[in-house]
Amino acid sequence: MPVVEEGSESDLTDGDDALKLAGTHAHVFDEKYMLRLRRKIDWHIMPILIFVYFTQFLDKNILSYASIMGFPVTGIWYNDVAQAFYMGFLVWMFPTQYLGQKFPLAKYLGTHIIIWGGVVMLHAVCYNFSGFYALRFFLGCLEACVSPTLILIVSMWYKQNERASRIGWFYAGNLSTSVVGGGVAYGITFYEGGIAQWKLLYIVLGALAISCGIWVVLALPDSPVTAKFLTKEERIAALERVRLDQGGTHNKHIKKYQIIETFKDIRTWIMFIIIMCVGVPNGGNSAFSNIITKSFGWTSRESLLLDMPRTAIGGFAVVAVGWLSDRINDRMTLVLIFTIPTLVGMIIMTTMQYSGKRGVLQFAQLIQNLSSPGFPLCYAWNASNTGGHTKKVTVNSMTLFTFGVGSVVGTYIFLPKDAPGYIPGKAAIVVLTAVMMCCCVVMAYVNMRWNREKKAALDKMIAEKGWTEEDVEREREKAAFMDLTDRENIFFVYTR
Repeated sequence: MPVVEEGSESDLTDGDDALKLAGTHAHVFDEKYMLRLRRKIDWHIMPILIFVYFTQFLDKNILSYASIMGFPVTGIWYNDVAQAFYMGFLVWMFPTQYLGQKFPLAKYLGTHIIIWGGVVMLHAVCYNFSGFYALRFFLGCLEACVSPTLILIVSMWYKQNERASRIGWFYAGNLSTSVVGGGVAYGITFYEGGIAQWKLLYIVLGALAISCGIWVVLALPDSPVTAKFLTKEERIAALERVRLDQGGTHNKHIKKYQIIETFKDIRTWIMFIIIMCVGVPNGGNSAFSNIITKSFGWTSRESLLLDMPRTAIGGFAVVAVGWLSDRINDRMTLVLIFTIPTLVGMIIMTTMQYSGKRGVLQFAQLIQNLSSPGFPLCYAWNASNTGGHTKKVTVNSMTLFTFGVGSVVGTYIFLPKDAPGYIPGKAAIVVLTAVMMCCCVVMAYVNMRWNREKKAALDKMIAEKGWTEEDVEREREKAAFMDLTDRENIFFVYTR
C-alpha cells in the first residue's frame, strides 16, 4: 500500500488507468529520451488544444463583432443575449464534467465542438430576441466542457513545472481569436451581397468549429494510456514523466469523498473569490470591448482593427509569463505583477473617458491585456495543486462555474444608461482587481503552510518506520497513480 495521510479511502484496486500500464514501480528512462518524448507530445497534443481554445473563444465572442455589424438586438436586450451564454455555461458545467469522466475524454470533447459549430451557424437564420437567447444558452452548455477538459488533458501529459507554459500556449490561442476574428469581421464589412454581414460571420466561423471538432475526434488521444501516436514504451515513459508529481492521470470512478474534500478545502473558496473577480470583468469585456473602443471616437471598422493588437499583446504576455512561471515555480508573484496593468488601465479609462484624448484611452485599453496571464495562471495553479481525478474534475468545474457566475454579472456591468463612458462599470473592475490581488497572497500563504505541515508529517513517519531513502522513493512511486487527493497523499507538494 502507498503511504497516505490518515483517512485515505483509496487502494490499489481503484487507482488510475495508468496503474494498469505503468504499475506501482517506476521505469527508468534517460534524460535525452524524455526530452525527445516531450517534444513529440508537444507537437501532437498542443496544436489541437490551441485550436480548440481558439475556436471556443472565437465562437463565444462573435456577438461582440456582430454588435457593430448590424446585429438586430440592441439596448438591454443585447445584455440579455450576452448573458445567455453564461447561463447555459452555469447550468451544464457540473453535469458535463461528471459525464465526461464516464466517457472517452477526447471523443466527448470533439462531439461537443461539432454540435456547437452547428449551433453557431443557426444564428444566421434567427431573427428575434428569444431565438438568439436560446441559441446562446445552448452554445454556453456545449462549451462548458472545454476549459476543464483541456486542463485535465494538460495534467495527464505534463509535469507540474511544465503546465503553466502549456496552459499559456492554448490560452494564447484564445487571445489570438481577436486578431483572426477581428480580421475576418473587418473583411466581411466590405461584403455587399444578399446575406447580412453579421449572418455571414456566423456561417463562416460555425463551419470552422465543425472542422475543429472533427480533428479532435480523429487525432486527440483520450489519455497517454491510449495514445496511438506513441509506442507502448513511449506510453509508459509518458506516464513516468508525471508519476512523481503525485497528481495522477485518469480514473472513471466518481468518488464522493473527493467531492466532499473539495468543498471543505479552504483553497476552493479563496479561488472562488479570485475567479469571481476575474469573471465579472470578462463578461463585460467579452461583449462590450468593441463598443468601448468605438466610444473613444473611432469608426466601426477602426474599432475592429484596433482590437487586434490589443489581444496580440495579451497572447504574447500569456506565453511568456507561463514559461517564466514554470521556470521559477511560482504562480502568485506573477499573477500580482501582471494584474497591475488592469488597475492602471482602468483608472485611466475611468478618469479620462471624456477628455477627448482617444490615443491615451486606446493605450490604456491596450496595456490592460498585459494582465491576460492572470486567469491561465489560476488554471495552472489548480492543475499543480490538486490531486485525485474526481477532486480535479470538481475543482475545475467549481472554477469554471464561478467564472460563469462572474461573467453573467459582468454582462450587466456596462448598462445602456451609463453609455458611452460606462464609468460605474470601469470603477467596479478597479475594486475587483484589488480584491483579487489580496486573495492571491492568501492562497500562496496557505499552500506554503500546508507544504511545511506535510514535510513535518513525512519526517515523523520516516523516523517512526526507520525508512531509508530507497524506502521513501518506493512509497512515493506507489502513491503516484493511486488516485489520491492532494490532502491524503503525504508526498504531494503544492506550488506557491
